[in-house]
Amino acid sequence: MNKIVFSIDCKSLFVILTVLFSSYASAQQNYVIDNNNHFWDKVQFGGGIGLGIGSGYTDISVMPSAIYNVNEIVAVGVGLQFGYLASKNYYDSFVYGGSLIGLVNPIPEIQLSAELEQVRVNTDYEATDYRPAFSDNFWNTALYLGAGYRTGNVTIGARYDVLFNDEKSLYGSAFMPFVRVYF
Repeated sequence: MNKIVFSIDCKSLFVILTVLFSSYASAQQNYVIDNNNHFWDKVQFGGGIGLGIGSGYTDISVMPSAIYNVNEIVAVGVGLQFGYLASKNYYDSFVYGGSLIGLVNPIPEIQLSAELEQVRVNTDYEATDYRPAFSDNFWNTALYLGAGYRTGNVTIGARYDVLFNDEKSLYGSAFMPFVRVYF
């Protein structure tokens, strides 16, 4: 009689385990593993191009950048910058470097920004009657805080360099208007 009870118990246990594992196996089939990388779906590219040519003056700028949209409100990114400025019979200057960008859209139409920019400035001044030729090479660090109106992929606004130094800054003013476009 003990053999019959043991045999019935083993069969019952086998049936219960089979049902549990089969339901576990079917539950596992309901989960689909998505191996697609959605990183690039959240990346936008943009930047700026500048060209200024005047009487003896040249200003050419190329500033590509890319941002990653963390969600609908926050984006982070990086940017590169290259510029050439020249004033006839006065100086030639090369500017190159990069930046870290943070964007916040508290509402879709408003964009707040913070950008830490580090650029190298290499300027060669020509000799004049008053001074000999010389070079001025330095790093310029700027921390821009800004705000703008956003419509679609375009933001128009202004930013302010909170690290601005009137004596050693690359730019003539801490305040700068901007147009930002990302695709």
